[in-house]
Amino acid sequence: MGRRSILVATGWVVTAAIATVIGLGAIRLVGESLTGTPGGVRSEAEIERALAAPEPTPTTSTASAVPGTTGTASAAPGSAPSANSGARRGFATDGGTAVAECGVGGVRLVSWAPAQGYRVRDVDRGPDDDVEVTFQGAAREYELKVRCIGSEPVAVADD
Repeated sequence: MGRRSILVATGWVVTAAIATVIGLGAIRLVGESLTGTPGGVRSEAEIERALAAPEPTPTTSTASAVPGTTGTASAAPGSAPSANSGARRGFATDGGTAVAECGVGGVRLVSWAPAQGYRVRDVDRGPDDDVEVTFQGAAREYELKVRCIGSEPVAVADD
């Protein structure tokens, strides 16, 4: 091995060591936001209080028979109704999904997402007496129309 090869290998090792030290320094400078526990570490008493608190239970029910919708509708994961709203419920069609909730002004679409191969052609998000979203695919179109019956969002046939 020649003198030049040893010099190149040494230069590479020194460069790698400098890059590592700079990277570690940058992480330390940024602080625990990258390497720490999100929200901090909880004490045993905090964990006991969190476990003792009642956990909200999602509601599920059967949706109205509407062409292109599935037979059931359930609460969307991670969604909690706001203080001035009724129930929040998710609906699914082959063209996509939507989440609706009933409130003071009527029903409103909280969110909607087309399935793969579909796009949202039209949406009436409300709040209103009824709301609808239309999912357009290459060969088919699905329209989801929702109304409040009581304080529950329910899929209804398009009139």
